[in-house]
Amino acid sequence: MTSIKEQAAISRLLSFLQDWDNAGRGARSHILNNFIENNQGKTAPELEQEFSQGASLFLVRLTTWLRLSYMTGSCLDKLLKSIGVFLSAVSSNRYLIEFLEVGGVLTLLEILALEKIKEEDKKESIKLLQVIANSGRKYKELICESYGVRSIAEFLAKSKSEETQEEVQVLLDSLVHGNPKYQNQVYKGLIALLPCASPKAQQLSLQTLRTAQSIVGTTHPSIVDCVLKVLRTMHLEVQYEAIELIKDLVNYDVCPALLKGLVALLITSFSETSKLQPKIVNESPVLQLTAHLPLFLQQAAAAKAIRILARRNTSLAEEMLHLRVVHSLMAAMGNTDHSNSQRQASLTLEYFVQLFPVVEEHVRKSMGEELYKLFLSNAEDLYMKMDSIQADILAANKVNVAKALYLSGLSNSNMSFYFGPRNQDPVAYITHFQNEDVEGKE
Repeated sequence: MTSIKEQAAISRLLSFLQDWDNAGRGARSHILNNFIENNQGKTAPELEQEFSQGASLFLVRLTTWLRLSYMTGSCLDKLLKSIGVFLSAVSSNRYLIEFLEVGGVLTLLEILALEKIKEEDKKESIKLLQVIANSGRKYKELICESYGVRSIAEFLAKSKSEETQEEVQVLLDSLVHGNPKYQNQVYKGLIALLPCASPKAQQLSLQTLRTAQSIVGTTHPSIVDCVLKVLRTMHLEVQYEAIELIKDLVNYDVCPALLKGLVALLITSFSETSKLQPKIVNESPVLQLTAHLPLFLQQAAAAKAIRILARRNTSLAEEMLHLRVVHSLMAAMGNTDHSNSQRQASLTLEYFVQLFPVVEEHVRKSMGEELYKLFLSNAEDLYMKMDSIQADILAANKVNVAKALYLSGLSNSNMSFYFGPRNQDPVAYITHFQNEDVEGKE
């Protein structure tokens, strides 16, 4: 037989549940406030003691009301926080299973996609998904199997709250750890986020991608193009994270494509923007510059990234010589429409001149003594001191250090990086340079 004390506790529980069942929206909101205030941080045994071993009876009422009312957003933040009291309690595995059995994960993911629901409510949904993901591998897999990565990534791209976006990053980071079955799915989802319009989402995706890349090990072919396009950003914090990821990616098989892409960005191509410009843009120089600004920003960032890579690894600097990086840097220095491109390219060229005597020889010859002295005296401020003729000389330079290196037999060990195996036909290789010269003259 139950004791009088136990009977009183059961009576209180039944009375509490009856009050909940009969309460309207306002009364339920008050009940939830009291529950959160009195039970936040309690363990599962403590919750059972509070509810006379019937805590699950209240949890099932919360999950039922969530499923019935989440589309309207009624008391959603308090409801999610109350469920969080159960799920985050120590030894709460039983509560977690009960929540998942009634489709809790799908409900939380659907909340993220609803436009009418407040940002704060969606943040609480993300926090519950964090609790679920941190409970173990099988729960991470359940989120991913419910198309969770796509829903979470889309929410990160659309969210207007930086605080909420940071919570989403924590969730994605959790999903990529200890989840071998779906870690590639998370990795690809992060790459898909890079072109989004939110600078904060780009920054957080790049940060998480560095972690994901080290876990996945292999690279996805699209990552090079996506990361290079991020360099068009006006936000320095995004550019910084992109360059940090580039520093990691040169250690993978995409290194040749990455270096080739960076060097190619030094010579701007306006074909992409010109197709999208209305006629009025073609008539206004100011509007033309505005339309071309992303490409100029990308050019300056590429020059900066090349300098950082070259300083970190001399062999990368040597490999870029074979990609005609010196010619491209000098061309960027001649871009009078964007001073930062000139400045970054000049600083990078200065390092190559200091590192390789053959570069110093070709740059001096191409610039001429007067311009070269200005360059040596202060490479960073060169763009402010040179005239339009000198800028044209830089923009139209024909420097070809790669050809000189090959013909002199220097750095032959790295020739296979860009031009194929070392047993390649030398005659065909020299013909390649001769054809380049003819095309340049034309």
